[in-house]
Amino acid sequence: MARMPRQSPTNVRAPMPSPMTTIRALRWITARAVATVAASVVIIGCADMMVERADPALQKAAVNRDAVAVAATDIDPIMRGTVASETSLVGFDPVVVRGYGIVVGLRDTGSRQMPSDVRAFLSQELAKRGFGSGAPGSPKMTPQQLLNSSDSAVVIVEGVIPPGAPKGSRFDIRVTTAPGTSTTSLEGGRLLVADLRPGLLYTGSRQPFPLAEGAGSIVINPFVEPNATQRDAINRSSGRILDGGTLSKDMKLKLRLQTPSHSRSESIQNTINTLFPLESKQKDQTAHGRSGETIDLTVPPSYRRRTGEFAELVRHTPLNVENAEQTAMAIRRSLLSNPGAAGAASWRWQALGKRALPMIQDLYEYPEEQPRFAALNTGAKLNDMLAVPPLLQMARSSDSITYRTESIKLLGRMGVNAEIEIGLRELLNDPDVEIRLAAFEALDKRRDPHIIGIEMGKKFVLNIVPSKYKMIYVSQSGQPRIVIFGEDVEVKRPMTLYTWSGRLIIKADEGDKLLEVFYRERPETPAVVDRVKPDMSSMVSYFARRPTPDRPESGLNFTYSETIGALHALWRLKYIDCDFRAEQDRILAEVLRDDKGEKDLRPEFTAEDGDSDSDEVGPRSISEIGASRGSDLETASVGSGLDAAKARKDTVPR
Repeated sequence: MARMPRQSPTNVRAPMPSPMTTIRALRWITARAVATVAASVVIIGCADMMVERADPALQKAAVNRDAVAVAATDIDPIMRGTVASETSLVGFDPVVVRGYGIVVGLRDTGSRQMPSDVRAFLSQELAKRGFGSGAPGSPKMTPQQLLNSSDSAVVIVEGVIPPGAPKGSRFDIRVTTAPGTSTTSLEGGRLLVADLRPGLLYTGSRQPFPLAEGAGSIVINPFVEPNATQRDAINRSSGRILDGGTLSKDMKLKLRLQTPSHSRSESIQNTINTLFPLESKQKDQTAHGRSGETIDLTVPPSYRRRTGEFAELVRHTPLNVENAEQTAMAIRRSLLSNPGAAGAASWRWQALGKRALPMIQDLYEYPEEQPRFAALNTGAKLNDMLAVPPLLQMARSSDSITYRTESIKLLGRMGVNAEIEIGLRELLNDPDVEIRLAAFEALDKRRDPHIIGIEMGKKFVLNIVPSKYKMIYVSQSGQPRIVIFGEDVEVKRPMTLYTWSGRLIIKADEGDKLLEVFYRERPETPAVVDRVKPDMSSMVSYFARRPTPDRPESGLNFTYSETIGALHALWRLKYIDCDFRAEQDRILAEVLRDDKGEKDLRPEFTAEDGDSDSDEVGPRSISEIGASRGSDLETASVGSGLDAAKARKDTVPR
């Protein structure tokens, strides 16, 4: 029998193995190969776990490459002939980012305690930012001096980057004291610039590159007593910074062709660029191909805060831009036979532009609300003034609160029209609080002179709104804002308010025209004693105003949250006779859901030019995906967010 050389360093010949031995060897080799592939998958998966998605629901919309043909045949008939019928949208997910940061300006409520690895990491970061370097204009404190101060605290910063957001976009961030510290309160603090990265918190070399920065003044829960930590019923170790996050790079959006083709890719690019021509200060074309399989999308400057709307218009863009009138009529017939396709029909008409209007204007008075609102939504976004009267009618009398508030929002974005202002002002007296708030926001957006806006330094905006329903409304996302509904809201007398452990005292007797205010910032500082008018505008201005040599008017220089806390203390004791509403915090809901382990991968962030198939949005509407997220997030209205409707839950404890 022939002998074969054995693969060994000594090249010792051995007998040929038996058939059974050969079978065992093949099985062993096969098992090793399978194990190697599995290990590779695990390694790749572990590498990609550095990045999380904020919303796992979009996994359901992922389009498997092997299922492309099925997706193309299963597309809704109303979507045939659109960009979405031949492509999948990649990258349309909000992303959670986190980082360690340092809060300064605390009143001896900070902590020098922190884990050693966190201290080393922050010392290095502070040194990079010039602390203790001695360079002109750099901070004089060394990193260790700052970290050892009781007026500073180490915190964890979290935020949610809106999907497809361009570089420079702003979003709200949440700040909490870091584990292993003994910080008692973040009241009055200011976050130094902190890098925010996708994925889990790390302090070593495993960190992904930063996507954003966070900084700004912290707003804590406004309905607790500032600087009275022993008596707080609510955790005071967390707060938020409204619009405190700034995106450092574009969040890429891409289209992936279901059937790769250079000629088809070029045709789709040309179609999109016709609908979205190059704008001023826009460097790249809206659609530019990387290959016959992938098209990169650049959000035009005019859509910076409307990325969701931009994505929908791209997906609903017709591949054949000719015969727009015939296409609009075909969409109309499809809608009337299937009113459930109202959302897709409206987007398709919007993508066709004003040439679609003559085909849908008679639907403005259609008896069924779904087709009627689809047409009105299109008309409003294309600024057709014929849509104004029916939109006002729907805002006044629809049985659906959603149609009423959405009609008001559409009116708020339309062009100059006195009929809109008159109609919206009437809704400031609507019995429903949601309608009053929507009307205020629409009028404020239109810069209506009936809405008074006063800048309180750089802290917040005070709005005075004429209404027969008295109410105080405070925002907790985006622009810090206190809104006073009703022009005669004032503090009742006689009254005595003793709050914040005696640091703030307000009192007045029956018949007094002014309130006497006593305030002491710290036990060791002198007290301020003033007399203030009892109306809400004067009270809020006095609380927030900072006296300066140029403007020596008296004031207490309260932060946004301190001002709200003082107003709430007066309202809680029924010295202010009105409703009190606060916008629900939505950042926490997004981050908490992410922390439940509902996360998947964004590999395109592990390398500058990497691709990912895991977050493709298929032929169904992005609006449907947003709706599927449920009430735990209330449509993620963070910063520019998904541009979906905000389902408010405004609650304040008495």
